[in-house]
Amino acid sequence: MNMASSSPPQVPLTGDPAGEDIALQRHWRKRVDLSSLGDAAQAMVARAGFHRASWLAVAFATGIALWLVLDGPRQWIAASASALGLAMLALLMPDRQHARAQLRQAIAALALAVLAGMCIIWARSAMTGAEPIARPMSVILDGRILDRIEQPAQDRVRLVMAIRLPDDQRAARVRLNLPEAEDQAGIRPGAVIRVRARLMPPAPPMLPGAYDFARAAWFRGLAATGSVQGPVTVLSAGTDADRIGRLQAALSSHVQARLGGSPGSIAAALASGDRGAIAQRDEDAMRDAGLTHLLSISGLHVSAVIAAAYVLAMRLLALWPWLALRVRLPVLAAGIGALAGVGYTLLTGAEVPTVRSCVGAGLVLLALALGREALSMRMVALAALFVLLLWPESLYGPSFQMSFAAVIAIVALHQSTAVRAFLAPRGEGWLGHAARRVVMLFVTGLVIELALMPIGLFHFHRAGVYGAFANVLAIPLTTFVSMPLIALALLLDTFGAGAPAWWLAGKSLELLLAIAHWTASQPGSVKTLPSMSGWTFALFISGGVWLALWPGRERLFGLAPIILASLAAWLTPAPDVLVSGDGRHVAIAGEGARLLVLRDSKSSFTRDNLQELSGISSDPIPLDQWPGASCSADFCAITLQRAGRDWHLLMARSRTRIAERNLAAACERADIVVADRRLPGSCRPRWVKADRRMLERSGGLAITLASQRIRSVADGQGHHGWWRGARDERRTPRAPVQ
Repeated sequence: MNMASSSPPQVPLTGDPAGEDIALQRHWRKRVDLSSLGDAAQAMVARAGFHRASWLAVAFATGIALWLVLDGPRQWIAASASALGLAMLALLMPDRQHARAQLRQAIAALALAVLAGMCIIWARSAMTGAEPIARPMSVILDGRILDRIEQPAQDRVRLVMAIRLPDDQRAARVRLNLPEAEDQAGIRPGAVIRVRARLMPPAPPMLPGAYDFARAAWFRGLAATGSVQGPVTVLSAGTDADRIGRLQAALSSHVQARLGGSPGSIAAALASGDRGAIAQRDEDAMRDAGLTHLLSISGLHVSAVIAAAYVLAMRLLALWPWLALRVRLPVLAAGIGALAGVGYTLLTGAEVPTVRSCVGAGLVLLALALGREALSMRMVALAALFVLLLWPESLYGPSFQMSFAAVIAIVALHQSTAVRAFLAPRGEGWLGHAARRVVMLFVTGLVIELALMPIGLFHFHRAGVYGAFANVLAIPLTTFVSMPLIALALLLDTFGAGAPAWWLAGKSLELLLAIAHWTASQPGSVKTLPSMSGWTFALFISGGVWLALWPGRERLFGLAPIILASLAAWLTPAPDVLVSGDGRHVAIAGEGARLLVLRDSKSSFTRDNLQELSGISSDPIPLDQWPGASCSADFCAITLQRAGRDWHLLMARSRTRIAERNLAAACERADIVVADRRLPGSCRPRWVKADRRMLERSGGLAITLASQRIRSVADGQGHHGWWRGARDERRTPRAPVQ
């Protein structure tokens, strides 16, 4: 036997036996400490029962998220190589130098899942990404209509067209807004039309933290968006092969014809997925009441349809003894439920959230048919992996995040020991049983609201506070009253007897809207958060995932990142000055309870962005109406007091040419100068010169004066294909010292 491998290492002789003993003790203590750490980690994994499918889905999503966060190909390759190296190291390192085999395998599997996520999203971007047009243009286009999206609430129709761009004749997909006044019967999918259109590159975020439509358009294959100018000429009627689309449109029209007003538009959304007729006022109320999920065809609606089909199939098939004795009814009913879910998904447009919900519900049906646990984290993980494999970019959107966060919260809550004990059968009357179910419904709504609040604040900078209360009433009302009544009314319409059911459905939807408007109108019903960094959001998500997925006492470790994220979000100040990417819009916060704006924009999109990202919901005031500002036809100037010093802002209002000497003198007295045009080199403010030249590189700006911090849109874009600007490699300008 070779004893050399187990002998202690040779320690250099020091001539001091005591010194040699101390060195040996330190060596063995180090070996014992490392072994203990590995054993502790292995024991924690073993105690948790480590649900590998769930954590593999998390690692896969982490790889997709890393691809977006990292700047470009060099960083992507480095991260991929690191993940691969970690996996190889975990697999090849012998046990005597590492923890146990199970832990090493888990580390290797997670690292490979991260690598797979990065590769999937990188490949998806390369295959589907559409290079945006270089500049705005007004052109005459011939193209084939691929899709038609009705939006009567906005008095327009959206057309997705396949065209050839006039510059380089490359094939491209564009989206155009057509006014309802110019609509014709022949403007349908499959038709070839000629239009004069104003095309624009897909818009990047207006401000740091705003919605990134350019990224969404990249993955949808849209090279440009725009609007139709003038009449449309139909060159060829074509053939519309989208029968499901026609059926969806016909169903929406039928519902709105039978049930008018706001209830009719919501009924159309529930029946066909068409939300284009919902009034903005109702949309806002549903959002602020935490009920927007009821308008989007997702898990609730698909699950209700599948559950109804499953239960009805089981009841009706059980009435046939011959079949019940020869066929496993749960399997047959699950198949019928799955067909109902797929049909409903196709009928409502087969959007990614609906497909995601259908897949998840299908897995639940499969578990029921096989006699397995119907709803588990493993099922949620499989559904998430399926969606992310097909649409990895959906991870970045609030729809994916909110739907899976809600489902994970529900599963984690109902799998907890306390909830299982609370819901366990006991000898009690129906009243006590119903009371416990009502309490559980409220607790579930509260947990969902807590899980969704960070996501809503990050993406929309606002979140409803009373959503748990509203959902206790709205979810049962929609699931067990409104949707069944709509289905019954459609069925009775085949016999011409649907009027009573439509009346009842309308009353139930009026009650739903009343709940939404009442909840949204309560004081403090909406909380706003102007700014949440990506790292703060990552802390929220990581803590929530740990709380939900890791069983046992160790799950409480997830509270630490959540607490840190809450403190970071609370302590992050709102920006003092917001500058849009084109330099036309400037908003100033902190001067009382009102938001000051350079231009009084009629665009609700612009106004909403400025209000949300400043954290001020009241109507803005134009600077020329503010007593503390000095405005002419060409410029506005204002002095702000922050952190014990004065900041002088100068903002251009027109493109009128100003004498260079006068402009240079005004710039010299200002700390910040903003203009939607290029300013001459002689304009040298003391801190920031945000003219067109700079804003083309940086995008919109959020400036915090007290901390002298500038955030730009470019900071979060890297070198991805949808970003047309260039990162400004220079350091942030240093503020002047007074």
